[in-house]
Amino acid sequence: MNVIQGVVVVVHREGRFLMIQRAPHILAGGAWCFVGGGIEPGESQEAAVVREFREEVGGGVRPLGKVWEYTRPDGMLILHWWLAELEDDALTLNFDEVTQCRWCTPEEIDALTDVLESNRAFLREVGRALLLN
Repeated sequence: MNVIQGVVVVVHREGRFLMIQRAPHILAGGAWCFVGGGIEPGESQEAAVVREFREEVGGGVRPLGKVWEYTRPDGMLILHWWLAELEDDALTLNFDEVTQCRWCTPEEIDALTDVLESNRAFLREVGRALLLN
């Protein structure tokens, strides 16, 4: 059994997190989540953060540090959550992967109807505290 390893990119500014809605034809299509994806063989978590952000929303980020880890209940998926700094405000969505993006407060994320459970857990356990720092 191969455990899938992935990264999640947490970018925030002015009390809001950058969220994406996944394209309808991909895994968890239509769901709202932070930018992220799988770590490629031999790739570091930091490199995956930069690559996934560029691939999904066309922007550059600088990884600042790992802030949380999520393991799916079946143990087959481990997500490494990284805080990252946006290097450029110009984002160009990859519509093969992302339908839309928006900057959301935690309350706005709570109000979204289709948010991935790991993202809700992150907000409960870590996310809101990040906005206070």
